[in-house]
Amino acid sequence: MLRSKQKPKVQDTGYVLFDVYYDDGSRRSNRRVPRTATLEMDADAAIRQVIEEQDRDIAEKSGRPPLAITKILRSDG
Repeated sequence: MLRSKQKPKVQDTGYVLFDVYYDDGSRRSNRRVPRTATLEMDADAAIRQVIEEQDRDIAEKSGRPPLAITKILRSDG
């Protein structure tokens, strides 16, 4: 008996890129956020939470305090 190939399941893998703007006027481009965070009910809050967590890790390693985020926009590229 031949088995038919099953269609692969769609997986929410990968990342979405965002530009992050800070209160000192600086910008960090192409910050990677897991695609699953963009699928949440409150996606804006989930995206901000991921980026703030990344900022805390970076600040801890660099010995500098994290900057306050003013806005987050999806990157064009």
